[in-house]
Amino acid sequence: MAANILVLDDEKNYLLILETILEDEGFNVTTLSDPEMGLAYLEDSEVDIVLTDMKMPGLTGQDVLEHCKKNYPHIPVLIMTAFGSIEAAVEAMRIGAFDYITKPFANEELLLSISKAEQFAATQQENIRLKREIRDRYSKDNIIARGKGMQQVMDMVDRAAPSRSTVLILGESGTGKELIARSIHTSSPRREAPFITVNCMALNPGVLESELFGHEKGSFTGATALRKGRFEQANKGTLFLDEIGELTPELQVKLLRVLQEHQIERVGGAETFDVDIRIVAATNKNLQEAVAKGEFREDLFYRLNVVSVFMPPLRERREDIPLLAAHFLEKYTKENEVEISGFSSGAMDYLSAYEWPGNVRQLENVVERCTVLSRTDVIHAEDLPPEIKDEEAQFKSAVDLLPTKLNLADTMDKIEGALVKRALVKTEFVQVKAADMLGLSKSNLQYKLKKYSLSGKAK
Repeated sequence: MAANILVLDDEKNYLLILETILEDEGFNVTTLSDPEMGLAYLEDSEVDIVLTDMKMPGLTGQDVLEHCKKNYPHIPVLIMTAFGSIEAAVEAMRIGAFDYITKPFANEELLLSISKAEQFAATQQENIRLKREIRDRYSKDNIIARGKGMQQVMDMVDRAAPSRSTVLILGESGTGKELIARSIHTSSPRREAPFITVNCMALNPGVLESELFGHEKGSFTGATALRKGRFEQANKGTLFLDEIGELTPELQVKLLRVLQEHQIERVGGAETFDVDIRIVAATNKNLQEAVAKGEFREDLFYRLNVVSVFMPPLRERREDIPLLAAHFLEKYTKENEVEISGFSSGAMDYLSAYEWPGNVRQLENVVERCTVLSRTDVIHAEDLPPEIKDEEAQFKSAVDLLPTKLNLADTMDKIEGALVKRALVKTEFVQVKAADMLGLSKSNLQYKLKKYSLSGKAK
């Protein structure tokens, strides 16, 4: 699709020449002799490139450039100037002009600059499209949250996103902490700026320090060039620090300084840089216990824990399992170009009853596996991995997930719930049979189903 070019020049002969040259090359050209009209045209029209003269009555080319940089930063602006005004053109380049062209110009020179600007504009438009797509994907409206626990999470996202406050996301591995961090970013005023992620457990402390703060050339063996760290890369945006509980004491001190002073120093450098970032951190550790043990700084914990969001494990949001499974099925049928319409009732019963120690990440893995291996257009119970269907594994999984410091009454409740689920699985979720297996009346079983948020077939 041909680029749309707006040409501004008070000399009508130049407008006619430029229109002829550019239209012969297939561009869509609009010419205006009044720069004020040009700015109004930008508000209502689709423009890919602006080509403007430097000296015009009223507004100058630099005025047009500054207006575009402020309101339409994705549009490249080319400045035309007489040979004797090169200094003004250089100043325009300094403040963001894409290129400048001296009058009188050679057609080849003009078209080469326009061609480069067209490529730049196309890249900018693609970046805008991808950012919009990412925003839509991680919009809070696209997060599956039917259960009460996740509704509370989304309420916290709504309230915390507009602020500048640090957010600490807590929860087991695989519960979707990064998804919530991205949702906070895309719902915030920083949505157009970068969202940068760092896994604090994936790198050794020395590498992590350089990754976060950057380094100066020659600061250590192998530092052959200056490198900006993630704090600088995330400037004006959001930095997501996953597995924050793994930071060494030395890095905890450095992070605390960033949170307090909003300044960093690169490794091996003496210069201090201001950074404007929002920190969102996540961990599956109990940081309060780590503070009590002296493993995590108390002052850093309070700096991070301004807004706290707890991600419930999947076993505590069972009403979301069918929706999540359907979402992942749609994703992987598209990726693998297969046609699978859904899950059989038996398969869904097993998915809904499983304890999911790996949480949402494990559910996604199971659905992907079934999508690839299923021989029919419906995923049946026999397509599921053995551990999902093994009632002994179900029971062991439930017991293994019990906290070690429960009192007896709480522990017995947990075990009773696991036994009821085990009976449901073994009897294919038929309440009458499950009640008989457990030695309960049907009404007593229904009470326990309600108590433990379970479901089963009436007959």
